[in-house]
Amino acid sequence: MNESAAPTSSNLKGFSRFSLYVRKVIASIGAIAEGFYLVYYYQLYKDPNNPANTRYVQFFCRKLCKVFNIEVEVHGEIPRRPALWVSNHISWLDVAVLGSGARVFFLAKAEIEKWPLLGKLAKGGGTLFIKRGSGDSIKIREQMTAFLKQDSPVLFFPEATTSDGTRIKKVHGRLLGAAIEAQRPVQICLICYVNQQGQLDMIAPYVDEVSFAKHVQSVLEMPKVTAHLMALPAIDTAGHTVESLTQEVQLKMTEGLVKLHALVLNQPAG
Repeated sequence: MNESAAPTSSNLKGFSRFSLYVRKVIASIGAIAEGFYLVYYYQLYKDPNNPANTRYVQFFCRKLCKVFNIEVEVHGEIPRRPALWVSNHISWLDVAVLGSGARVFFLAKAEIEKWPLLGKLAKGGGTLFIKRGSGDSIKIREQMTAFLKQDSPVLFFPEATTSDGTRIKKVHGRLLGAAIEAQRPVQICLICYVNQQGQLDMIAPYVDEVSFAKHVQSVLEMPKVTAHLMALPAIDTAGHTVESLTQEVQLKMTEGLVKLHALVLNQPAG
């Protein structure tokens, strides 16, 4: 037997990663197809922002988490009370993870609506598309206020960009004014990704100027990751200004993330 033809350990590992990648690609295609089935079978597109539709969004998000080999662990209870939801932002995976634990609609950049397949799926599922730029924050806040007054729970990421998950960046609070105007509470839900060694996972975060396609490939190849979710007590917006509410959200998110890390990591985050 030719010894050079014998499989090496590195070849076997490479084949295993490729096999995992292929399985996840096939599963993701199946999940997207199932998402379209839900949208059209239940005719969600006719009334995409009906609060009752969030159960279908949750079902689809749970499917996506399975595709990406992410186990979602919830600490405490996730409330169902209509509110303006906010969360720290680590990755595009956050939508699937948060949506699997909470029944919410998401805010997304207007460009996503034009994406092939996923744009139509997101629109049919009730995503609120917003245009970012000078002068648009008032219109966005008005849209969100109308959503909240109809008891449609809306979630957005007030950091406005992703991080590696070690800390909370600066909270941009203009859109928090929607909760004040709609007289609805602010509900904080924190998230962190933990690898099999009990440390913060560094594959899931979408940072460092990595292209979206490259990051999707990395996620499809990554081993199992646990996404931890923890909801904090809701913040009553009565008596708050946008400035004071922003300060409280910044404080609560920062304190809450430290608490979540202490709860789930083998060693405290640096």
